[in-house]
Amino acid sequence: MPQCKACSKEADEKGVYCELHAKAYENILYKYDRWKKALDIGWKDYLNEIIRNPLTGASAKEVAQRLLTEKLCGT
Repeated sequence: MPQCKACSKEADEKGVYCELHAKAYENILYKYDRWKKALDIGWKDYLNEIIRNPLTGASAKEVAQRLLTEKLCGT
């Protein structure tokens, strides 16, 4: 079984994230629509806001950082 791309735990059946990081990823995607409508914010800025927000959980920050790095590296 593949490892989570955000930590070293075993990935879920989709093979990308462990259960915890998969839930964080789903929440990030779900909440982006709300943020975009309310603040007219782009994806990269949204991910940076997640990382900077002191109320954001560690798992969501890890996923946001990975998504930013992935996007910047083109992977």
